[in-house]
Formats: sequence, C-alpha cells, structure tokens
Amino acid sequence: MKNKSKQTSELTKKQSLVMNLLSGAKGALTAYNILYDLRDHGFRGPTQVYRVLEKLLEIGMVHRIESTNAFVACQQKKCDEKNNEINLFTICEICGSVQELLNSGLKNIVKSLSRDNNFLLKNSVLELNGVCSKCKD
Repeated sequence: MKNKSKQTSELTKKQSLVMNLLSGAKGALTAYNILYDLRDHGFRGPTQVYRVLEKLLEIGMVHRIESTNAFVACQQKKCDEKNNEINLFTICEICGSVQELLNSGLKNIVKSLSRDNNFLLKNSVLELNGVCSKCKD
C-alpha cells in the first residue's frame, strides 16, 4: 500500500480539509463537529462528511473511536498497512485527548485468542478511558 505522504498529496480538497481539521484537533471529532467546522468550505450535510471519513478510514489515515462515534487522525506511520485490524487508544475523560498506541504484545494476544477460538478477526478496537498525564497533575 502507498505511504501516507503520497496518499496525502492524492487527497481531494474535501478530504484534505477533513484531514487538516482532524490533525489539528486535540481530541476526537464527530461527523457533526466536522460539518459545523467546515460548513463554510462547501460541506452541506452529514452524508458528505461521512463519505469523506469512509475514504480516509479505508486508506488508514483516520480511526473511528467506537465509544463516541468520533474520529481522529492516525498518529502512527504503520496504520496504512493492511495488517492493522487491531487499534489501541487512550482517551482522557477530562480533556478528551486521544492517543493511539502501538503494542505488538497485546495485538498478538488478541490475535492468538481469536485463532484459539477459531474466530476470523476482522477488526478490534481497544479503548482505555482514564485521565492523561497532563490532567492528573
């Protein structure tokens, strides 16, 4: 699969607008947050936003935070590889910041569990909710 820098140069104008917004956001944004922030840039309805987000998800540039149905820009370089069926995130309950984690040990455990149970894993999201280091001080 192509690398992210090449993908970024091939994005449509609306995809670039959404990526820039998500990349600069402190936390995850819902489709309606995105629609509100980009309404002056030609976005007229949630369907347009969801269509853009679907494409960005497909190419590994964006992740969906399942618990809040919100989206974040990918923070890792390896997410554009097809082998990314397990996503790990920490979500601060105070400031809303989201950190994407890489933990091959935990990923191996999840894959092993699915294999041991004869289950074909297609996607898994692990969200750790708590308080980030900035907010706990």
